Amino acid sequence: MIKNLGIGTGRRKTSVARVYLRDGNGKITVNGKELTVYFPQGEHVLMVRQPLMVTANENKFDVLINVFGGGNHGQAGACRHGLARALCQVDHTNYTSLRSNGYLTRDPRMVERKKYGQAGARRRFQFSKR
Repeated sequence: MIKNLGIGTGRRKTSVARVYLRDGNGKITVNGKELTVYFPQGEHVLMVRQPLMVTANENKFDVLINVFGGGNHGQAGACRHGLARALCQVDHTNYTSLRSNGYLTRDPRMVERKKYGQAGARRRFQFSKR
């Protein structure tokens, strides 16, 4: 029986990540793949690991992440948000460092919807006087 120490849900743009913290040695699995395989860009790997580095928990927990929706950057942000929430659940002393770095704040920026009579959200069709 595997026991989850902390569970966190992270969101960013249209991505949602469910994060499970377990006792272990620092292995991070995203959708059944290793972190560096799922996110080939180093920037995204670093983004996901940030909450662990800030709280000095890099080799204390195994992290299991299920993420869906959106693109790579949104998914990495959702993983970071969920991981920060899960770390808070495990040890509430992590709260201040995670809050001060902005990892517990859900980024509210979303894609603006397309309006009728326009080519996009803000772009208009070309105006022709004649």
